[in-house]
Amino acid sequence: MTRVLSRGDLEAVLDPSACLAALREGFLVADSATVSGQRVRTDLPFPGTATALIPGLLPGVEAYTVKVNAKFPHARPALRGVICLHSGADGELLALLDSATVTAWRTGLAAALGTDLLSRPGADAVIGVVGAGAQAELMVRGLRALGRRGELVVHDTDPDRAAAFADDHGGKVAGSAAEVAAGADVVLLATWSRAALLGLADARPGQHFTTLGADEPGKQELAADLLRAALLVVDDRDLAACMGALAAAGLPASAADATLGELLRGEHPGRAGEAEISVYAPVGLPWQDLALAWVAYQEAERRGAGVGVDLLA
Repeated sequence: MTRVLSRGDLEAVLDPSACLAALREGFLVADSATVSGQRVRTDLPFPGTATALIPGLLPGVEAYTVKVNAKFPHARPALRGVICLHSGADGELLALLDSATVTAWRTGLAAALGTDLLSRPGADAVIGVVGAGAQAELMVRGLRALGRRGELVVHDTDPDRAAAFADDHGGKVAGSAAEVAAGADVVLLATWSRAALLGLADARPGQHFTTLGADEPGKQELAADLLRAALLVVDDRDLAACMGALAAAGLPASAADATLGELLRGEHPGRAGEAEISVYAPVGLPWQDLALAWVAYQEAERRGAGVGVDLLA
């Protein structure tokens, strides 16, 4: 039987703390996987793109994932798709999971890990959000779970969505990305922007930026001068230079100072001092889908959540 897990099922079985622990462990061991994950993207003759991430693999997990997403920026939701969780023993299709939910959780919570590690310590640091969508929601939830309880300021091109986000998290609304940067110690960006929203002139010493929007060619949130001046950390150097924040700014893979895995394993010292500006600029890796899909599947099995379907009947 294949377990089908909808958005509601996933939100019922997933817990931020458990997911953060799974992602942290994944960053520690993922580089030792014997098969590299691939990210494949193509334009379409429609107003969107198709992306596939294959295979999601982690040492110690006897399963793998295949994810297929449709990204249509003007649709609501803008991202739709499915994650297939297969047994590593015989290829059995263990589960079909709503990709939009898993993607938001793994992207937002992995970003929270990187943000917490790179930004200056302080539970009361002001958190700024540019782009009040699902990924920003999970970033903030992840930071709260990690003990970051500071005030929040948010901007979105949709004022109503910004107001709703501010109401949900007890924050206030800003009129622009620059206004967010002026008032926040930690700035989280998760937009569809195709031009830099912030540059070095918008930053100040000691500030941290996490940019999630530059996850495919043509998308950009931070200018090249800010990336060059900062301690720059990515999830994968080559991928970031091919289709991520480095590519958008015209920078090579060598411009990244470290990967998040290297920081977590102690292979890079991280922030050099209180005044250093830092940036975390991930693209998203296939193993992250497996990390959360496996957590969700195991908990769904324990609870009997979702619907069982025999696709071979």
